[in-house]
Amino acid sequence: MQPFGVAPPGFRLPAGTRVGELHLRVSDLARSARFYESALGFRVLSTSGDSVSLGAQGDEARPLVHLHGGDAVRPSPGGRLGLYHFAILLPDRAALGRLVKHLARRRVAMGGGDHLVSEAIYLDDPDRLGIELYSDRPREGWQHEGRELVMATEPLDMDDLMRGAGEWDGLPAGSRVGHVHLHVGDLREAERFYHAALGLDKVVWSYPGALFFSAGGYHHHLGTNTWGTGTPPAQDEARLLSWELLVPGGEAAAAAARSLQTAGFEVEHSGGAFSASDPWGTRVQVAAEQG
Repeated sequence: MQPFGVAPPGFRLPAGTRVGELHLRVSDLARSARFYESALGFRVLSTSGDSVSLGAQGDEARPLVHLHGGDAVRPSPGGRLGLYHFAILLPDRAALGRLVKHLARRRVAMGGGDHLVSEAIYLDDPDRLGIELYSDRPREGWQHEGRELVMATEPLDMDDLMRGAGEWDGLPAGSRVGHVHLHVGDLREAERFYHAALGLDKVVWSYPGALFFSAGGYHHHLGTNTWGTGTPPAQDEARLLSWELLVPGGEAAAAAARSLQTAGFEVEHSGGAFSASDPWGTRVQVAAEQG
């Protein structure tokens, strides 16, 4: 496969980087846990105080999403900065078809999109936090124009996805968080933080109002857009608290921290991991992949 994307001018996150766990604040912990279990097929891995950790079926030691309760309120409809959606990557197209069939039977409102590199459905959780569930097309079929990956949003053929689909029996083992997509206030500032400082490659920059980043040639680990016109969520609103990037090795994590600090961003260290907030308050943690 031909190389593509634009590397940052300094430090570059290495191949093997992927999105890890997410932390969400929700307004009603029991309601949200029921939704993620019954509608999407997550498995409750653990509960502790006012939080619930969720994973895929059969992946008991691997949480994907942590729900945190408390006194949060549902955000008002519209374009808050911060989370646009987080995306769960399913292991294959057949699993996506089973999920679409399951959600259609439950009359869960959802949209869909064919992005050329992937097929995806979209829905909201009980706090209007956006969720994408998707499967990738084979990488050898992805198209490029020069160094830019070609992505689009075309109608999704849900009937074709459901044709011959078996019964949904929960989020299958091997599912993981594939990417995070954020509303930001300015794409140049997003590029300065996530590309120039954190070290993600730019892979799609011609999509209207959006900029996509990845490491190692993936279509995107992070999307950013200026489609929202609001402000960052208030502290008492349901929201994305933080998301995680896992990198191959402690030296890569340390180098990413140094790159952010050199660019003038504040970094907080905790053990071998570190975290930093983008210009709109969305927190990303970077840690070395374990095992």
